[in-house]
Order: sequence, then structure tokens, then C-alpha cells
Amino acid sequence: MPDSTPLQASVALHTGRITGEISPLLFGGFAEHMGRCIYEGIYDPASPLADARGLRTDVMAALKETNYRIMRYPGGNFVSGYRWTDGIGPKASRPRRRALAWRSIETNQFGPHEFMEFAEELGTEAMWAVNLGTGSIQDAADLVEYMNLPTGTLYSDLRASNGRSKPYGVKYWCLGNEMDGPWQIGQMDAHAYADKAVQAAKLMRWMDPGIKTIACGSSATAMPGYPEWDMTVLSHAYEQIDYFSMHHYAANPYPTVSNTDGLARDTDSYLASSLHFDEHADTLAAAIRVAKAKNRSKRDVFLCWDEWNVWYRAKGGDGEWSEAPHILEEVYNLEDALVVATWLNTFLRKSDVVKIACIAQIVNVIAPIMTRRDGMFRQTIFYPLTLFSRHASGVALDPLVSAPLQPTARYGDVSMLDVSASFDGATGEGATFLVNRSQTRPLRVTLSWEDDAPQALTGAWQMSGPDPLAENSFEMPDAVTAVPITPPVIEGRQVSLTVPPLSFTTLIAQHAPR
Repeated sequence: MPDSTPLQASVALHTGRITGEISPLLFGGFAEHMGRCIYEGIYDPASPLADARGLRTDVMAALKETNYRIMRYPGGNFVSGYRWTDGIGPKASRPRRRALAWRSIETNQFGPHEFMEFAEELGTEAMWAVNLGTGSIQDAADLVEYMNLPTGTLYSDLRASNGRSKPYGVKYWCLGNEMDGPWQIGQMDAHAYADKAVQAAKLMRWMDPGIKTIACGSSATAMPGYPEWDMTVLSHAYEQIDYFSMHHYAANPYPTVSNTDGLARDTDSYLASSLHFDEHADTLAAAIRVAKAKNRSKRDVFLCWDEWNVWYRAKGGDGEWSEAPHILEEVYNLEDALVVATWLNTFLRKSDVVKIACIAQIVNVIAPIMTRRDGMFRQTIFYPLTLFSRHASGVALDPLVSAPLQPTARYGDVSMLDVSASFDGATGEGATFLVNRSQTRPLRVTLSWEDDAPQALTGAWQMSGPDPLAENSFEMPDAVTAVPITPPVIEGRQVSLTVPPLSFTTLIAQHAPR
């Protein structure tokens, strides 16, 4: 029988000991024309829950709850075969095409104007990806003209004729997607991609000097070319880019080949995945520093983790040439939510260099929200994402953590307690995020402040349970959620609380504003 006696752990915070400024764009999403993310997800005119524009009102409410600050669109693999002009003009005249990336039919009923209307209502920045697979650098520049220029030129006037005279002013632009991948339409080697990305970025910036560009990094750390691809692209394109893209998907079991066949589940190692996330960020941060030195550059490039999530069960991506195919609809459980929480901890710990992050994706397809025509439910991963997005702001603190170690097959001995913390001097709000990785042992955590103690803890939430595979469903939508708990009382400069096994805890402290 497991020992229920709590083990001792401690966390020490100092509001002056920081790792970096937290960019609000760390809390972003990704909406690709893939499966049921757009059609039957965001946009579903046939649903009784859709508004006059076809947007699902229940989905919009849940997305607003998460408080996404940036939204990547329209792909993903989809973008490497996408003609953006297909999605403008009267809907009745928009062409239907085969979307080769996911073997589905694209109706183009949701296009640039519909996405920008969606983003504006959501209150989120738009991050557009341009097609550098089948598309040309001129196509990319034409899209920037269409979206961002005042009227008076061919494409800006075309935008106005389609109902939008005011420029959209899209600031963030991805230069293609996963261009090293053999699955990618228009795959290139690192030198060919870097050349095309540089020329696209130049032309796009000449069209609108105010934009920010994001170059493709390796599609995954398991790619044969990682990190040489990254070094090559960074070295060649450094002066033309502002961000460098990272992609990764976590899995239990961790795949050593293209799938997980024959591999045994390993929950202890899975819950320690943030060691891999930290190493990934550190490697590319080092590559950026080397490229900056090689280019004798005075400017900084930051990391954009624009695809991240848990994804390993629903792997079949063949849409069989249907509209809105039901593909890649991953169902998430408690251990997945804990891994997502540790990933968000990584974003705070690496906030000096990671400035944008987009969970892939936002609805139905490997997503925090699942829909059917008459309703939706929130998956387990919805809760850590929302708590971080709503409470992590200001600067990321550097916590001093002491906790018992537990062995893992993949990472060796790791701390049972994974921690990040933030402090916003303007509001005085501090947040601490705690994940107990142990499957069996509770932890008695003493949290202390080394400088000014907060006036009180004003909020606390926790998600936990004995079964790492517990999940939500339409029948049981609230089986695994983050529930409010009574915040512990501050005694002097510290508080103590017990965090159960397999748990994620958020604590909100109120300091005097500075």
C-alpha cells in the first residue's frame, strides 16, 4: 500500500531574483485548416449555437476564458499548399480544393476576412503563416499588401472591395512551416530554405517595414538534421528575422521512431518531460547566440514555440478527401494536463528567450476544447493553460526549490516538484505554479518569500486525482478540472500546504503594488 506520509519540500521566492520578462504572447493558440479545428469547430453555421457569422458562441466564450494573446493561422502543413486568394470574395464563388497535407476537401468558406473577424472578436493578435512550399516570395508580399497596406494599390484596393477598407495591420508573420520535413509540400534543405526565407522576408518588409518575421527551426528535436538545420538557418537569415520557431509534441511513451508501437508506457519519465523542454530551449538559445556573434549583429532574435502540445494517440491524419474529417482528435487525461503545466513552467523559466508560444491546436484537433453540433466540453489541458494565461504576468521569478528526487528511466533522478513563479509589480500580483510529479507521495511544501511577504494569498486552484488516465468527456465533462481550494494563511514570510500526488496547484499572492 502506498505511503501517504507527506515528504518535505520548500520553495523560496525573491521578487528581485528574476529570469526574464514574461511576454503575454507566451499564451497563444494555433488554428489550422485541419480536421475539425475550423469547420465544425470555430466556424459551424449548421450548429444551433452559431451566430449570424457562423462562429460558435460557446467555443468563442471558452476561448475568451483562456485569454489567448496571439493566434497562428492558417497552418501548419496546410499552409504549404494554400492559395490565400481562394478565401476572399463572395463565398459562393470561392473554389473547393483538395488540401493535400491532410487529404481533405477545403471549401474556403472561412478565409482571411473571417479569420481576422474571429481574431478581433477574441481580442488576440493574428500571426499569419505564408506559403513557402508551393508559394512564391511574391505571393507572400502580395498577402502583406492585402492585409496591411492602406488603399491605393492593387491588393489593398481588392481588400476594400471585399468589405474592409481599413488595413488589418498584421504584425507577426511565419516564413513557412516545418520546411525540413519530408511530409511538407515543397520540402527544402536548410540552405535552400534560408535563401528563400531571407528573400521573402526582405520583400515582405519592403511592403511593410513594421512586421516581425519568424523563421522555421527544425520540426522536432528527433529530426536527423537537428540542430544543424537550426544553426544553418540562423546563421544565414539572422539579420532578416525577429523570431525562430520551435516545434515539439510530448508523448507517453516517448517515441524513439515515427510512432510508439511496441514501446511501454512510462508515466514517471513522461511527467519529467520538462527536462527535455528546458534542454530544447537552451540548445536553440545557444544557437541564437552563436549566430548573433557570427553575424556581428547588434539585434536580438527570440524563440517562438509556435507548435507545442501532447500528441501521440490520435495519429491518423488521412481525411479520405472529406470535408472537416474527424482526425487527430486526441482525448486528454490528468497526466497530460500535468505535462502541459510543466511545459508552461518551462516557458516562464525560459522567458528571457522564449517570447511567443502557441498551443497546437485550439478546437477539436489535439485541442483543449472538443465540440459536437450541440455542445462542447473542456479537456483536462484547458485548465493549466487558462490558469497560466490569466495569472502569469510581469516577470518570471527564479525560485529556489528543494524537493525529494525520484528515479526515471529516461532522465535519471528528477525533482518531484516542478515550479515556476511570476510577479507583476504594477498590480502587486504574484503567482506560483506547482506540479507534484510523484504518482504516490504527497509533498508538504513550505513556500517562503525572501524579501517583502505578500499581504495575503487571494486565490488557489488545484487539479489532482489518483488515476493519471482520468479524462473528461461529453458524458462527464467535469471529471478532471482545476477546483478552487482554500488558500493557506501566511505566517510571517511563509505558508505551508500539502500538494497531493499527481497534482497541479496554482497560488495567487497579493503584494503592495510597486
